[in-house]
Amino acid sequence: MQGLLIADEDLDSRKSMADLFIEAGYNVMVTNSAANVLYGILKKTAQVVLLSSEFDELTATDLVPILKKCDQNLTIILVSNEISLPLMRKLRKEGIFYHALKPVKPEDREEIRQAVECAFENLQGNKPHKTQS
Repeated sequence: MQGLLIADEDLDSRKSMADLFIEAGYNVMVTNSAANVLYGILKKTAQVVLLSSEFDELTATDLVPILKKCDQNLTIILVSNEISLPLMRKLRKEGIFYHALKPVKPEDREEIRQAVECAFENLQGNKPHKTQS
């Protein structure tokens, strides 16, 4: 099953995104705790993480390198409204997959939905194919 972890301090944002992805058939976990993010990654229950720019008193700049050290193949989608260009460059170098704007209205959710869909397609494309003997 495709594990999606939504890490955001904003309860309304977490709920809105969780509802969207549960309806789309993803196995969704939500948290407002950096410890739970690490646990989900280390236990391999999350392959894609939607991460807000500030989370559990840490910035994405602090958290992304730690998450990537836990699982180099982890796909991280940063979800934020305001982020400086130098910070965005640094996060891209650290290995984020995509930066999406935080959905404000229901019609804004399409960008994040497509980013998650693409992230999972990319993961499936990177898995080695089994060969039959």
